[in-house]
Amino acid sequence: MKSKFTWILTLCLAFFIQFSFAQEKTVSGTVTSKSDQMTMPGVNVIVQGTGRGVQTDFNGEFAIKASVGERLVISIVGSKTVTVVVGAQNRINVQLEDDTTVLENVIVEGYNVTKTKAKSNVASVTVSSKTIEGRPNASFIQTLQAQVSGLNITSGTGQPGGNSQIIIRGTGSINGKVEPLFVIDGIPLNSDNFRSINPDDIESVSVLKDAGATSIYGNRGANGVIIVKTKKGGYDSALSVKYSSTTGFSTLQKTDYNLMNSQELLATERTFGRGRGFTNGPNGGPMTDAQIASAVNTNWNDYFFRTGVTQNQVVSLAGGGKNMTSFTSIGYFDQEGILKGSDLKRFSFRSNITGKSNNDKFTYSTTTSINFSRRNEANGIGTGGVNQNYVLGANNSAPYISPNDYSTSQQLLLDYQTQGGTLLLTPLFLVDKLKTFENRLDELKGLINLDGGYKITKDLSVGTALAVDYTQGNSYTWQSPVGFNTLLFPASATASDTENQFFERDIALSSNTRLNYNRTFNEKHTLNAGAYIEYIKSHRNAFTFTQRGLNPKTTSPGAGTGYIIDGPTNDRNVPAVSAAKQETGLFSYFGTADYDYDSKYGFGATIRRDASSRFADDYQWGTFYSFSGRWNIDKEAFMQGSVINALKLRGSYGTSGNQDISNGTYLALNNTRELYVAGVGYNGSQSFILSQLAVPDLRWETTAQANIGLDFEVFNSRLSGSFDVYQKKTTDLFLRVPLSGVNAADGINANFGALKNEGVEATLNYDLIKSTNADGFNMTLNFNGSYNKNTILDVAGTTGVIDNGTTVIQEGRTIDEFFLTRYEGVNPANGNLLFLNAAGEVTENPNVTGDRVLTGKSRIPLYQGGFGFDSTYKGFFLTTNFSYAAEVYRIDYDLQGLQNPTNNIGVFNVSADLLNAWTPDNRVTDIPSLRAANYAAQNNSDRYLVDASYVRLRFASFGYDVPKKLLDKTPFKTVKAFIQGENLVTFSKWRGWDAESPRTADQYQYPTPKIFSVGLQLEF
Repeated sequence: MKSKFTWILTLCLAFFIQFSFAQEKTVSGTVTSKSDQMTMPGVNVIVQGTGRGVQTDFNGEFAIKASVGERLVISIVGSKTVTVVVGAQNRINVQLEDDTTVLENVIVEGYNVTKTKAKSNVASVTVSSKTIEGRPNASFIQTLQAQVSGLNITSGTGQPGGNSQIIIRGTGSINGKVEPLFVIDGIPLNSDNFRSINPDDIESVSVLKDAGATSIYGNRGANGVIIVKTKKGGYDSALSVKYSSTTGFSTLQKTDYNLMNSQELLATERTFGRGRGFTNGPNGGPMTDAQIASAVNTNWNDYFFRTGVTQNQVVSLAGGGKNMTSFTSIGYFDQEGILKGSDLKRFSFRSNITGKSNNDKFTYSTTTSINFSRRNEANGIGTGGVNQNYVLGANNSAPYISPNDYSTSQQLLLDYQTQGGTLLLTPLFLVDKLKTFENRLDELKGLINLDGGYKITKDLSVGTALAVDYTQGNSYTWQSPVGFNTLLFPASATASDTENQFFERDIALSSNTRLNYNRTFNEKHTLNAGAYIEYIKSHRNAFTFTQRGLNPKTTSPGAGTGYIIDGPTNDRNVPAVSAAKQETGLFSYFGTADYDYDSKYGFGATIRRDASSRFADDYQWGTFYSFSGRWNIDKEAFMQGSVINALKLRGSYGTSGNQDISNGTYLALNNTRELYVAGVGYNGSQSFILSQLAVPDLRWETTAQANIGLDFEVFNSRLSGSFDVYQKKTTDLFLRVPLSGVNAADGINANFGALKNEGVEATLNYDLIKSTNADGFNMTLNFNGSYNKNTILDVAGTTGVIDNGTTVIQEGRTIDEFFLTRYEGVNPANGNLLFLNAAGEVTENPNVTGDRVLTGKSRIPLYQGGFGFDSTYKGFFLTTNFSYAAEVYRIDYDLQGLQNPTNNIGVFNVSADLLNAWTPDNRVTDIPSLRAANYAAQNNSDRYLVDASYVRLRFASFGYDVPKKLLDKTPFKTVKAFIQGENLVTFSKWRGWDAESPRTADQYQYPTPKIFSVGLQLEF
C-alpha cells in the first residue's frame, strides 16, 4: 500500500514539474542593431516550432507568450538570425548583427505603421542612413537621387542650400504643388527646404508612392509622401559616442561651349566690323595682327568661380537604460559655393528621447531639432542682368578685358560713360558688385514632437502626438551708396543705395490622437486597425523694411546705420514698409485596417475625411480612401523546393488630394472670395475697385491611382527586385477659365481639367559575388528605372490649348510640350537660316506664331533612374551610383547667345563655332553667316532645343572600415576612413555646365559643382 502511494505521489510530482515548465508567460524585450545601437522595428519574433509570433513595434519592443525551455527565433531580412532559449527571466534584449545590410526590407507606411517587406501591400522604398550620412551635401534630398525608382530629383542650382525639385511618379498638377508631402518624425512639413536639417541625424527615408500608402494623408498625399526617421538610442545599451568629419572641395564642371580666346575674338570683331578689334587699331582703325597677338587673355570663369571648401563636423551620443533611451547630436556645416560671394553655414542640435514604464504599458518619445543656418546668396541668377548676374559675366565676358582694368566704382562709371555706355564692361560691373553688394539669409528652424502611448489591454492601445514646426527667416540686401549700380542712376526716384530687411515667422502646430487594435486569432489571423483624429494649424507673419538713401561714411550692412533722413519737402528717401499675415487649418479623422492570414494573404483599407480652411464652407470637406491587397505566392505549397525564395503579388487603388493648388503655396487662398482694392475711381476720386471675382466652389485637386506590383527573390535571394505598373489621374485641376468681358475680368482661377500619369517601375539587386567568409569579396549590382508618360486629358477653353509661348499645354499631349518653328539648317546659297513653315515648306521668314508646331518633346523625362554597385573586401569598400535621364529636352539660351553674332560680337565673347560660319568659300556648314539677315527668327525655333538626356557618375566612395577584431584592444568600436566624389563625370549632348535641370530653358544658372571629399568616422 505504501509503495503504491509513493508511486502515485511521484507521478503527481513529475506532472507538477512538467506543468510548471510548460506554463506560458509573457516575455518582452527590445531588439537593437549591434552596429549602431538603434532600435529595430518590424523584427519577427517567433516561438520555434509553433505558429505564435509577433513583430517589434516602432521602438523595437516586443511581447510574446512563451514557455520556459521554448526557443525564440528573432529575425529580419538584412540581419543575422538569433535564437534565444526562454529561461526564468521575463525580459530578453537582443542585438542583431548586420548580414546583407538591407534596411530596404523594412517598410514604413506612415503614422507609425511599420512592416516587413513580405507583409507590405504598398509600393514603398526605404533608404538607410548608410547612403545618406557622411556626404558633403547641405540637403539629404540630394543624396536620394537615383536611389529610388519613380523618384525624380533635379537640383538645377549649385547654390549652397539651394532647393531641389522632387517628383514622384510624374508631374501631377499644372499650377499647383507637384512635390510630395514630407513627414519628419511624425511632423508634417509645410515646405521641402532642408538646408537647416542635418543629414547625419537621419536613420532612414521612406518613399511612399501608391495610393495604398498615400491616401491616409488625404488632401496632402496626391504627389506622394516621404517619411524621414531620425536616429534614436537603444534600451539597455552602453553610451556610444560617434564623431564624423568630412572635408570637401567643390569645383566648376566644364562646358563644351568652345569659347573664343582674345586673339580669335578680336580677329572676328575686326572681320565683322564692330568692337575693339575693329576700332582700337592705329588711328582708330582695325587692330593689327601684332596688337591682337599681344592682347591679354582672361578666363572669367576662373575669376567669378572658385574651389569651394566644405567642412562638416558631427558629434553624436546614443545609449539607454532599462526604461529610457537618448540620442543627441551637435553638428557644424560650412560650405563655400563655387560662385564667389555664396556660402552656407549651419549649426544643428538634436535630442531624441524614448522611454517606457516598468510594465511596458506606457511609452513616450520626444524629438527635438533646433537648427540655425546663414546663407550668402548670389542674386540675379537666371536673368540677363549684365550688372547683376555673375554667371553671365563668367560665361559671356570678353577675355581681352582684365580684372586689372577695374580700380574704383567712380572710375568704372567714368569709363562706361566715355565709351558710350558699352556693355563690353559687363565683367567690371560685376567685379564692382562683388565689392559693394550683400545678400544674406538667416533661418532658425525648430522641429519638436511629443508622443505618448498607453496599452489599455495587450491588444488595444491609445496615444497622442503633439508637434511644432517653427521657421524664422531674416534676410537683408545691401547696396553700397558708392557702388557702380548706385552711381549709375543718381537721379532715380527710388535710390539704388538701399538696405532691405525682411522678417518672416512661420509656425505650424499639429496634433494626432490615435486608437490602435492589434490581435492575432487562432495563430493565423492577424488584424491591425487604427482610428485617428488630426488637427493642423499654420500661421505666418512677415514684415519688410526698405531704406532708400544711405550715407557712405556711416552705413554698415545690416546694422541700420547711415540712413539719410529727408527734409519736409523731399520724400526721395522715405522708407517703405509692408506686412503680411496668413493662416490656414486642417481638421481630419481617418481610419486604417490591415488583415493578414498566415503571412500568405493580406488586405488593407484606409478612409479619411478632411476639412480645409482654404475653401468655402460648402466645399471644405472631402473624402479619400484606398484598398490594397497582397498574395505571398512563395508561401503556397506548390512553391516549396523551387528556386524562388520570395514572390509576392500586390495591388492597390485609392484617391488622394492636393490642397496646395495655387503656385504650390500652403497658406490660405483668397480665390473663394470677392476682393477689392483701393484705387482711383470716377473723376480721380478715392474708390474701391474690384480686383478678383469670387470662386465659391473652389476645391482641391483629386488624384485617383491604381497600382499592381510584383516583389521577388530567387537563387537563394541573390537576385531580388520589384516591378510596378501604375496609372494616376488628376482631376479638378486648378486652371484659369476664360470668362466673358462683361464680368469686368477675362478669366477666373477655378477647378477645370484633368491629366494622367502612367508608367512602369523596376528595381533589381543582384549579388554578383557573395563570399561565405565575412572578410571575403562581395559585390552587389543594383539598378532602378522608371518610365512615366504624362498626358493632358482636359483643359479650359474652346481650343483645348494653353499657349505659354515656347511650350503649350494641349489635350492629348504631354505637359509643357515644346511648340516651336522647325529649324532646317543653313541656306548654302546665302548663309541665312532656314526653317519649315506649318505646312512643312522651307522658308527663311517663318511666322513666329503661326508656323509653330508640336515637337513631341518636353522638359519632363520619359525615362529616369540609377544603377551602380556595392563591393567589400576585408574592410575595404567601393560604392558607385550612376544616375540617368532620357527623352528630356530643354532650350539652351546660353549657347544661343554665344552663337548669335548680331547681338554679341563687339559686346560679349562668342563661341569659336562661329569660326566655321558660312562664307562664299564655306557653304556647307551648320553655322549661318555672321551677316545673316534673319537671326531674329530663331528665337521661336527649335534650333537650340537640345536633347538633355544624360548618364552621370553621381556618387562614388572608396574607403576602409577597420574590422572589429582589430579594434578589440582599442577604445574604438568603429574606425572608418573614405574618399568620395559627387557629379564626377557626365555623358550628354547638353553642352552647358549641367544637363540636369527642372526648367524648360536655362539662362545663366548657378552651375551644380563637382565635389571631392575625404571623411573620417570614429565611434567609441
